[in-house]
Amino acid sequence: MMVIKNAVYVKGAGSYSQCIVSDVPQIAVAGKSNVGKSSFINYLTNDGKLARTSKLPGRTRLINYFLINDGDEWEFLLADLPGYGFARVSDAEKLKWADLLEKYLSNELKLAHVFFLVDIRHEPTKDDAVMYNYLFRNNVPFTVIATKADKLPKSQVKNRCRSIANFFKLGESNVLPVSSTNKTGLDAVLSKLEQVLTAYRDR
Repeated sequence: MMVIKNAVYVKGAGSYSQCIVSDVPQIAVAGKSNVGKSSFINYLTNDGKLARTSKLPGRTRLINYFLINDGDEWEFLLADLPGYGFARVSDAEKLKWADLLEKYLSNELKLAHVFFLVDIRHEPTKDDAVMYNYLFRNNVPFTVIATKADKLPKSQVKNRCRSIANFFKLGESNVLPVSSTNKTGLDAVLSKLEQVLTAYRDR
């Protein structure tokens, strides 16, 4: 299984023209505000300070890039996308975020996969459904990451993943439960990541 050996923040892009142009494959992390994207990134990279976490939603207003495994065979860029669905910002700001998201997802030629985060405790929101439909319609490969699995009894985790899979009309194997607090689910994510990067190299 692949190992993440190092991770470093590269830059933030507030518009598509500021996005990184590189030959390195990209893995994007998408999800609604406060779903736990920063915690997931820190857990994935084993660096608790890499991505800033906040109890206040709507903090990620840029595409933040992190270079993972610099110089290694598993080198890639991790792109932390702006969180969507946050009500307490202006309509103009929402449109700006939506425009940045859409341009990135539709134009980034090096995008290999999207980790699409949803809260395991709840049914996906309307905004989650919009994101899913966009990824599906545009043939963007993705895996659903069900965050905050520590907030549920272990006996309920599988049923909630099944419910989320049914909502999105996916196989259950496409929904991976993760807890950055209890440190569970990482092996499955790393296995998926290795599979994605191997396929990207071999295409």
